Formats: sequence, C-alpha cells, structure tokens
Amino acid sequence: MKNLITIILLTLLIVSAKSYSQSNGKSEQTTICNPVNLSYRFCLDKPSRREAADPTMVLYKGEYYLFASKSGGYFHSKDLIHWDLITTEDLPIEDYAPTAVVMNDTLYFLASSDNPKIYKTGDPKSGKWQVVNPAFPIGMIDPDLFLDDDGRLYFYYGCSNSKPIYGVELDPKTFNPIGKPKALFNSHKDIYGWERSGDYNEKPDNPWIEGSWMTKHDGKYYLQYACPGTQFKSYCDGLYISDKPLGDYKLAPNNPCSSKPEGFIAGAGHSSTFQDIYGNYWHISTMTISVKHMFERRLGLFPMFFDKDGELYTYTGLSDFPFKVPKKKISGPEDLATGWMLLSYKKPIEVSSELPDHPKEFAADENIRDYWSAKTGNKGEWISIDLQKKCTVNAVQINFAENETQIYGRNPDIYYQYLLEYSTDNKTWHTLVDKTKNKTDVPHDYDELQKPVKARYIRLTNYHIPGGTFAISGLRVFGNGGGAVPSAIKDFVVDRMKSDRCIVNLKWKKSPGTFGYNIRYGTGKNKLYHNYEVLDSDSITIRSLNSLEKYYFTIDAFNENGIRKGSKIIEVE
Repeated sequence: MKNLITIILLTLLIVSAKSYSQSNGKSEQTTICNPVNLSYRFCLDKPSRREAADPTMVLYKGEYYLFASKSGGYFHSKDLIHWDLITTEDLPIEDYAPTAVVMNDTLYFLASSDNPKIYKTGDPKSGKWQVVNPAFPIGMIDPDLFLDDDGRLYFYYGCSNSKPIYGVELDPKTFNPIGKPKALFNSHKDIYGWERSGDYNEKPDNPWIEGSWMTKHDGKYYLQYACPGTQFKSYCDGLYISDKPLGDYKLAPNNPCSSKPEGFIAGAGHSSTFQDIYGNYWHISTMTISVKHMFERRLGLFPMFFDKDGELYTYTGLSDFPFKVPKKKISGPEDLATGWMLLSYKKPIEVSSELPDHPKEFAADENIRDYWSAKTGNKGEWISIDLQKKCTVNAVQINFAENETQIYGRNPDIYYQYLLEYSTDNKTWHTLVDKTKNKTDVPHDYDELQKPVKARYIRLTNYHIPGGTFAISGLRVFGNGGGAVPSAIKDFVVDRMKSDRCIVNLKWKKSPGTFGYNIRYGTGKNKLYHNYEVLDSDSITIRSLNSLEKYYFTIDAFNENGIRKGSKIIEVE
C-alpha cells in the first residue's frame, strides 16, 4: 500500500511538472524557427533599432560560439537552440564583421578595422582575451581566418563595389602575412544575375562583393562571398572553387550557394559555414529588415549540404517555418522537416487598439518589414487571431517590433512578458504559454509546445515590453489545418528572356485551396537547390540566374495542411 501511494505521488508530480513546464514555456525544445531568437542588441546611435549581422560561428571544445557585428559581446550555446550572451571588455565589439578560428585548442579573433589587432583565448566563456598581434599590417573590412588541415593559416578579406576579394597566407606564429595579398575574383554582374543590386536584382548599381568565408571539403577549397548588398532581400552568398587555397578560382555550377529572396524574412548572405558536433554542415547568415536603417538586420540558421558531385548548397525552402535541430548525422533536408505548416497567414485579427499607420492586418501578412502596433505599451494590450477553424497547433513564433522605442545599447530592463492563450469558441480561454514572469530578452520568441493543442483562436496579451508601444511584426502560428493538401501544379510556363538570360518569367495556374508556392530550380534535374517562395500569386520574375547555365524548374504548392511537391520539371536552355 505504501509503495502504491509513493507511485501515485510520483506520477502526480511528473504530470504537474509537465503542465508547469508547458505553461511557462520551458518544455524540451527540439525545433527552431528563423530568424534566430537572440537578444539582438539595440544600436548605440539613432534611430533606436536592433542589429546583428556578418556572423561567424565556431565549434570550440564541443560548444558553439557566435560572433556578430554590433552585438555588445558574443553568444554561446551547447545545442544551437538556447543561447546566452558573453560580455567582454577585451575585444573591439563595436567593429564590424568579426571572424574567429580555432588553432591548437586556442580561439583567435579578428574584426574589421583600419588598424586591426588579433586576440586569443583558451576560455571564451570568461570573456577574457589577450592580444596576439597588436599591429596586424593589413587594414581591411570583412576578414576571414582559415586554418588548413596541414596547419597553414590563410586570410581572406574585401568589401567593395569595385575592388575584388583578396587572399594571403599568414605565419601561424606571428600572424603576419607571408608574401603579398592576391586578388582572387571580382563581380561579373553582366552575366551573374545574383550579383545585381536591388531587392529583386533589378537595379543597375555595382554590387558590393564582400563577406568571404572559406570551407574545405574533400581536398577542394570552397570560397564563399556575399553580394549584392546587405539591405536587399536578394542578399546572398556566391561560391568559387579551387584546388589550392589561393586559387586559381573558378565559379561553382550552383550559384548562389545560399539565398532566400522571399518569405517572412529574406536574405541569406554574409555567412559562415560550420559543422555541428555530429558532422552536419550549417550556414548562419545575415537576414534583412532594413526599414529604420539600412543595417537593421537579423540572423538565420540554415542546413548546408555537399551533394555526391561535391556541389555545395544551402537549403532555404520554407526556412522561416519550424525545423528540427538534429541530434545525429543527417543525409538531407527532409530529415529536418516537422510537417508543421503556417496557419496564421492573412487570418482575421482583433486587437485592443491600433495606430493608423500600423494596422492589425500587418501582424499576419508574412512581412517582417511592416508591423501592427497598439496605441500604448501598457499591460493589457492584446492581439487575437482567428484561424477560422479548429486546427492542431504545434508552435507559435512571436516577432516583436520596435515602435517608438528610445533604447540604446543593453540594459537589464530589456525583456518581454506576455500571456499566450488559446480557445475553440473565443469565449473560454486556456493558457498556452505563460511568460508573465519572464526576465529575458526574446525579440523573436519561439514557443514549441510540448504537446499540440486543438485551437481556433490564439490570443497574446502584453504584460511588459522594454519600451515604446506593444508592436508585432508577425504573430505566426504553426501546425496543421486538418484538411486536404493542394493538388500538384501541372500547368506552368517558363520563359527565359533572350535579351538578358539572367532573367526568367514563370506563370502557372493556381491550385484550389492553396495560398503559397515554392519554386525549386537548379542546373540539373536532380539539383533543384534554389528556392523562391511566392504567396497569393500565379507568376514571378526571377533575375538571379547565371546567363551561361541551363536550368530546370518545378513548383511546389502548399497550404495550412501540407506541401504537394511538383511533379513536372521544365528544362530551360
């Protein structure tokens, strides 16, 4: 009898703990959703806005360290899901585009500067660093340190709309150059569409060629670079390949190797490529908002792969939907899929109040560049979304916007408190996530539910914001609508311009019950590595092709119930 009572009590404690965990948002998280939910620092100058960009991620002693421009420190994680900030007074954290490299159990750091220094530490968690080279002789922007597997050290750099990317070998003891820097490559916007400026590669301006990053794989050197400009949705990474670290370099067949031109948040440029503890490749990139300021940016994390022919590609298809963070070696993007679809797109919204220039519809239009704002930042302001039918809800991403903030730098009062509830009838409400006591900065908070719920309505109530008004750029709900998956798109036409082969026009017949399409294309039938998301349209113009390559296209259709892969592939000479 005594043992039975003990078992019952233990069971009740476990159930209670699980209930408490979910209501307080502390469930075991296995997925993430871009943009990465970091405590992006408020910039020190006006206007008040957040920024992080130009990331470098390194794996050091089995844990991850993330360095990014203007972050007031650097980030640390054990699992690529949970992040903490490490502050330091030893590094030039106000310099742009930091890089880092691990050599002999020591972590080295360098950032953009006219008078750069190189630093080292054996304990990055302490925030303590020492100067290694106090007068590095190359003033530059966008550095990259690369250690080859033979112990030789190389340095790549460059950020210009006229000058090329450079490379030079360094002495691994003194960190001084060995020989003169070598020009490796420059822009060819006349034939490479992804290098053309503008959100849609539509502008004649010279692109900025910048943000180099080196990856070695199977004896080949993969030199990645960013273009055409950090403020554009088209911000991407191109790729050159060589048998030697300083070239000669040839353009890779698959280009750009990383791009995300549309979606809730766009951009996948100026990145770093790294391997996780299981050997999987990842690409962490700069993503653009660029509304309050050109450099208003965020970070995105994407899986990266080498195919059987050694072609490198970043998978960005629907990559601002939730995806799994693996705990083993994976073979392809399908291993990360959750099956959770977007339930909130253009669904009816009700709010406690709104400002005329920031209407409620902006909270569900899948565009981080606009946002709904309540009239105040007071406790009790709320927003509610009607999914229009009872759905299975697995996760919610809350993207807070900075409206009328007067915050600069970091301080302890920068945190969000809220209550997230659900209902089936808009009358009786149940707690989904309770963060009314939260004291952490979560500007893109992502709540993965420990157990999915059936809900039609989701309501978010403000308890505390760090400043300004209560504003949301995206209240994004993920799960499954329980209905039919769209039919396959069969009738579509691809028309490549003869006068400019970087440009292609696509048109298709809408599939009933579909609100989104993902165009997949590439240089081979089995190499459809590029993704271009389209919402509520039956046509698109893509201007980012290599004019010298042949391409293949197909179209996937998706709705709140799932994705229907394209069954027809069109070859375009």
